[in-house]
Formats: sequence, C-alpha cells, structure tokens
Amino acid sequence: MRSKDGPPPSSLQEIRPLVLIDTTQLALERSISGAAQRHEALAANIANASTPGYRRVDVDFHGALAAALGTGDKATVEHTSFTTQADQAVGVTQADGNSIDVDNESAKLAANALEQQAAVSVLKARTAIIRSALGVA
Repeated sequence: MRSKDGPPPSSLQEIRPLVLIDTTQLALERSISGAAQRHEALAANIANASTPGYRRVDVDFHGALAAALGTGDKATVEHTSFTTQADQAVGVTQADGNSIDVDNESAKLAANALEQQAAVSVLKARTAIIRSALGVA
C-alpha cells in the first residue's frame, strides 16, 4: 500500500527533518517579543507625560505579525521585526504640545501586559506538551 505522502524515500537524505517548532510556536514567540517592545514604548509614553512637545509612540506588532503570517512562510514569521513609531493618529492633548493621556496609556499598558501573559501561558503549555511527548518532562 502506497502512502498518501508519496513514495517512500530512497535514502536518509530525502527524509524531511522533524518539525518541532511550527509556525504557531514562532508566532507566539514573536508575539511575546512584540508585546515586550510595545511595553517599552508605552512605558516611555507614561514617563514622558510631562515632557513639553513629546509625541506619543507605539508598536504595531499585531499588523506586522499578521502580515508575516499571511505569507505562509515560516522564515518570514521567524524574522519579523517590529518598529516603534510616532503615533500620528493622536493629536496634541496638552497646551505644551504633548500628546500623552496618562490614563489612556496606562490602560493600553495593562491590556498589553495581559496579552503578553496570555501568549507566555500558551507557549509554556505547548512546550510542556512537546516535552511530555518526548519523555523529557
């Protein structure tokens, strides 16, 4: 009986390498990294809430990660980078030209931290499953 995956390999070199780190695992790792970078940007916003002329910055790691996942290429997901950018959507909120609303930034910081914690929890659970399957748990 023939396998659905094609004919059997004629040599060991034709056997595909075992894939333990799939796209989901990479996406979780990149998501945690993006959330960490966003956390730094949001913390900088709060730290500069009283700095005249300071303009809000943010990191859109969701958009970058979604675009990378849309390619379906594992290497693209693995090498996705995130950029801290000035947020042009928020106008000046203070008379000194500053665009920081501390309450809004604090809420975004808390939501970002929860999102990062969720990704870490899922990643830890997936790792535990793989370790258990390998018998190294």
